[in-house]
Amino acid sequence: MTRPPVDQALWQPWLDHVCAALELDPTRVDVDAILSLAGEVADASTRPLAPVAAHLWGLAGAGMPGVDAAALHDAILDAAHRSGRP
Repeated sequence: MTRPPVDQALWQPWLDHVCAALELDPTRVDVDAILSLAGEVADASTRPLAPVAAHLWGLAGAGMPGVDAAALHDAILDAAHRSGRP
């Protein structure tokens, strides 16, 4: 069964509201990259770890200003693939 396409523009008001509540710049949020990471981790490990990986990505990015987000993304995926399924 094929899922209907998702209009991510409908998510923007929610994203803007949550970012405002957290005093974050919504332009720094790459929804596609987050969803991609979560999907890849779910495939490499288990679905419940997908949001955990996204959270860890955010923590690592916040804790290491100036670090390349793509490098963190790759490190998380590498670790997920190496650790296998719990």
